[in-house]
Amino acid sequence: MADKIIVKAEKRSEFGKNVNRRLRADGKVPVVVYGGGTESVSAAADLKDLAAILRTDVGVNAVFSLDIAGEGINDVIFQDRQIDPLKGRLIHADLRRFAKGEKIEMTVPLNFVGEPEAEMEEGAMVSHNLREIKLLTEPAKAPESIEVDVTKLTADHPIHVSDLKVDAGIEIHEAPETVVASITVVKEVELEPQVEEGAEPEVVGEKAPETEGGEE
Repeated sequence: MADKIIVKAEKRSEFGKNVNRRLRADGKVPVVVYGGGTESVSAAADLKDLAAILRTDVGVNAVFSLDIAGEGINDVIFQDRQIDPLKGRLIHADLRRFAKGEKIEMTVPLNFVGEPEAEMEEGAMVSHNLREIKLLTEPAKAPESIEVDVTKLTADHPIHVSDLKVDAGIEIHEAPETVVASITVVKEVELEPQVEEGAEPEVVGEKAPETEGGEE
């Protein structure tokens, strides 16, 4: 698990379009933090810090710490955001705050490692039936990905969700029988010769009709 990202912010006491324009001109983004069993807080954070989080592999699913001066540090996640359609930059964000011990449902990618040790027939290949999986976990315990080892994979024994290993306190929110990875065989299909529409098939050995006025 990567080190938790900490974004510093300042509490806002002034509001309105003009105030927001000044904040954006200073390279900041107005944010509203709510949830966690406490009142919502309006703040402003540096655009470069929030944009860096959105550019990570997990993007809007990233859980990070927001340090609001005078309010303390809380784990948060993007709940909603507004992007300037012309400049493509973040101009406002709603952040959800988590209470201590609260779990959230989040989607994390699967990381496939290894190669099948069993001999595979010609045309066989490993199929990744799932690329990501839903988890219920505390933000602080959220993994960046779930590793899937395919070395023991065979044609008769695919890997199911029930075979995945996660840390204590993390629940997988997928059906246990769902196939994660399997071996499939791709075989070439022999195509029948095509006959053009309206064309008469040629019959081998058929005698051509005699022309009128031919030799007696």
